[in-house]
Amino acid sequence: MRIIADLHIHSKFSRACSRDLTLENIAATCAIKGVNVVGTGDFTHPEWFKEIKDCLEESEAGLYTLKNFQFPISNFQKNSKFQITNSSSPRFILSAEIACIYSKGGKCRRLHIVVLAPSIETAEKINLALSKIGNLKSDGRPILGLDAKELARICLEIDERVAIIPAHIWTPWFAMFGSKSGFNSKEECFEKLSDKIFAIETGLSSDPQMNWRVKNLDNISIISNSDAHSLPNIAREANIFEIEEQKISYDEIIRIIREKNPQKFLETIEFYPEEGMYHFDGHRLCSVSFLPSESCQQKNICPVCKKELTIGVLNRVEELAESDRGENYVDKSRVPFRKLIELDKIIAECLGVKSRRAKQVQVVYRNLIDNFGTEFNILLDVSTEELKKVAEPIIAEGIARVRAGRLKIKPGFDGQYGEIRIFSEEERSSFQKKLF
Repeated sequence: MRIIADLHIHSKFSRACSRDLTLENIAATCAIKGVNVVGTGDFTHPEWFKEIKDCLEESEAGLYTLKNFQFPISNFQKNSKFQITNSSSPRFILSAEIACIYSKGGKCRRLHIVVLAPSIETAEKINLALSKIGNLKSDGRPILGLDAKELARICLEIDERVAIIPAHIWTPWFAMFGSKSGFNSKEECFEKLSDKIFAIETGLSSDPQMNWRVKNLDNISIISNSDAHSLPNIAREANIFEIEEQKISYDEIIRIIREKNPQKFLETIEFYPEEGMYHFDGHRLCSVSFLPSESCQQKNICPVCKKELTIGVLNRVEELAESDRGENYVDKSRVPFRKLIELDKIIAECLGVKSRRAKQVQVVYRNLIDNFGTEFNILLDVSTEELKKVAEPIIAEGIARVRAGRLKIKPGFDGQYGEIRIFSEEERSSFQKKLF
């Protein structure tokens, strides 16, 4: 069976994250989107961990479901063809993100690391060990003055099945390969424990093909997760596995990631990397953004304020890539991927509405869910002809264009998301005229 998994999200206890990120709301959102496995996020936070222990029960080895989960069907039309019950409740996997800030090699290092634990008992032991190093109560993503290799050592000594995954590895400020505080190789970062690091996370501003260009990542699995700070962003990036229903477990998911067999690790779902906040170089306050070649011409200095540019993901990939692996390099042995845009964002763009949360957007979204079951079913599986029977032609065409990559994107830079356009104003007007 197809399993869609988002292994890295946050809770209401993380800074700059929505208060709506409760276990019940996360479960309901995953049911609507079609996510089968989701990270708990933030298991290091004492209050959140208490909620995890109180509200979740083990369903399969290392996977948990919400006790007495009731899908809030009142949010949707009562005549929905698809009723979601406890049997389709998403599974939770114990996950946390930890910020390691430390000095190494004469440079301040700031890395975010995703930790996946095989059980509540293991997570509790990790929390006890880390609580002796820093304040876990201060933030759902705790900041520890701890070398990344030491974090790995502590976790793996507690349980060798723990997964240590460098998060959004190209982000300038907080990542293993980040331009501001990162390293040039996995070995430089994790030293003798580097062989224990079997996966990295792409982040929103890169896709797997960009990572294939870097030889240091040739033998490592590439996964993608949402790092969601709010409910709508859950599964904006995700992983798709093929797992027999009777075999689903924490260990099986980790085995599939490790082995990176495309027959079991089917694909990853990606943001269009140009939409990510750090794809190009630039200065947001100066409204300056550059391709790597343009930054080079400027000697990485902002022409407006004369300060150093924030060097983005594309530039950093170019720096670490092999000379014979250009931007079109493809490794056919690797797990494939596809780029998507969240359904409510597609609808908003098609309707010419700025907010994905606008009422008219949500009416269309709910109607599509009522007819086709889940957001991923709509984005991945439902034919354009079937979509046209339920939604306006412009919505069906918008989904088709996203699948085909027929978009115009103004790339993001220095913490500012890129801007995606599916239709020009003329095209949108043409669709409206045909409708009336």
